[in-house]
Amino acid sequence: MEKDFPLVLLSKPVSTDVTVDKSIRVFPNQKPWMTTQVCKLLKARDAAFRSGDRALYRAARADLRKGVKKAKLDHRRIIEAHLSSNNTREVWKGIHDITNYRGCQVTADHLSAALAEELNNYFARFEAPNQQNSAAPPPPSIPSCSTPPSSPSPVMPLTVTEDDVRKALLAVNPRKAAGPDGVPGKVLRACAPQIAPILTEIFNLSLAQAVIPSCLKSATIIPVPKKSPISTLNDYRPVALTPVIMKCFERLVLRHINDHLPPDLDPHQFAYRTNRSTEDAIALALHTALSHLEEQQSYVRMLFVDYSSAFNTIIPDILIRKLDTIGLPPLTCAWIKDFLTDRPQAVRLGPHLSPTRTLSTGSPQGCVLSPLLYCLYTYDCSPQYDSNLIVKFADDTTVVGLISKGDEAAYREEVLKLAAWCSDNNLALNTKKTKEIIVDFRRHSTDPAPLYINGERVERVHTFRFLGVVLSNNISWTENITEVIKKAQQRLHFLRVLRKHNLDPSLLTTFYRTSIESLLTYCITVWYGSCTMADRERLQRVVKAAQRIIGSPLPSLSDIYSSRCLGRAGKIIKDSSHPGSGLFDLLPSGRRYRCIRSRTNRLKNSFFPKAITILNSHMHGH
Repeated sequence: MEKDFPLVLLSKPVSTDVTVDKSIRVFPNQKPWMTTQVCKLLKARDAAFRSGDRALYRAARADLRKGVKKAKLDHRRIIEAHLSSNNTREVWKGIHDITNYRGCQVTADHLSAALAEELNNYFARFEAPNQQNSAAPPPPSIPSCSTPPSSPSPVMPLTVTEDDVRKALLAVNPRKAAGPDGVPGKVLRACAPQIAPILTEIFNLSLAQAVIPSCLKSATIIPVPKKSPISTLNDYRPVALTPVIMKCFERLVLRHINDHLPPDLDPHQFAYRTNRSTEDAIALALHTALSHLEEQQSYVRMLFVDYSSAFNTIIPDILIRKLDTIGLPPLTCAWIKDFLTDRPQAVRLGPHLSPTRTLSTGSPQGCVLSPLLYCLYTYDCSPQYDSNLIVKFADDTTVVGLISKGDEAAYREEVLKLAAWCSDNNLALNTKKTKEIIVDFRRHSTDPAPLYINGERVERVHTFRFLGVVLSNNISWTENITEVIKKAQQRLHFLRVLRKHNLDPSLLTTFYRTSIESLLTYCITVWYGSCTMADRERLQRVVKAAQRIIGSPLPSLSDIYSSRCLGRAGKIIKDSSHPGSGLFDLLPSGRRYRCIRSRTNRLKNSFFPKAITILNSHMHGH
């Protein structure tokens, strides 16, 4: 009981004892520059209008215009002051107010307690019956603290220091929402020196016994709409709000797990890892495909696999067996199993809270450990044949089949083995959302036979959004560039609105770099080298339009492309565990890298050959 006392003390509401409740009437379209002075001038104008005195009305209207102009000027200065003090949160809030931007909002008319309970049952639909009452294996015996062990124990529990806990508490984001316990992050951050010793004792006791208190495992699920309008329950994404204390605990355990993982584990998983990105995943998949297409009588089949709620299908028993194979300590495996089993969860939908359900399948989306546990759960999903490549970015899985002389046996067998692996690991492969692209440049080619998974035919498409980039079956980037330009032109409107309000050019440049340039340059190293001159001119016209609006020079996309390629190549070369590091082969002279031989411009203009060319020219220039 004494262990739980600090948590109870923190969760006691104290705001009502030191603050006064006050009601303020606001309107959804009220602008921040509508100050008290502007409201008084507005009332004076209305009173002058009702009086019928034209001279008085004209004077009041002029005063109102001057007051609004002054209020807008003051608001602009406040935003610029936030920018100079690096308070980006307030800067973006002010920009949203000026541009009248409103994000995707869901009306609360249809929200009800019945819908909350229905969503809770839907999110728990992958619960395995045999997991409900499965007890975690007893943790390895720990020597008693009262009597010294006669010999060193081979299994020692993970321990955390008070300094580690204090640093984890001080790193808490105070603006993050509190979990089911109601303890906000700003309280934990402010009281870190006082509560760190108590939490250190609680955390070490949990690690030694491989048991987590139920209150720390509880989660409140917030259904976040994937799109608008909402038509089915699947249009909601279950995001878990867990106790902030547990998030700090998970970060400490995460560091411990990463220390025990081999550096070459699952090299083709590009998510949640240092020096990996969607750019690397796309570049490697395309380089493998384009290199194979250099051969005669060859083509490539790319299968984009879709899983249904992948994080919610993790079976703890299967995960623990894999963690034991990797080499994690048994006590850590037992702690992770307890972390995933008997988790209370309830769905909050507006003011409605569903009844609590206890789950022992899956890992909550929003937990610190969930991404890593899913990657470890799927690390053994690897190709069985050398002619195939499986590229993963979290739960986005792509099978690249390299077909030579029409022999698809290895590719089809790989897909069958993948479907069987999904069944064995409780992953729901969604065939309806799984798509396939065939890249074939042969002059006399015939349509290959369709692909079937679990008796359902896989749809064959000409274009597919691959990790945020539109990929076409002819490796043309026109569709991707057209979509990028369309979004960028929409954001130019907001840049013009900000310019109309006479914002400082430095703030306009910041808005351009974060909202427009980031869109134009997403994965630019993958596609810019292969796009046509006409597409490059279309992209550059957007940059020139933004340059005219801001009134100051902006970097060209070609310069950004060269610098990004150079920087990315340097990071890959330094990381020997990166799957693309072997493509950078330094010549015996030590002054240049060996160029990748290419027969077609498709391969020559792709990322790795272009990066080597730019890197060699940079080395020669220095």
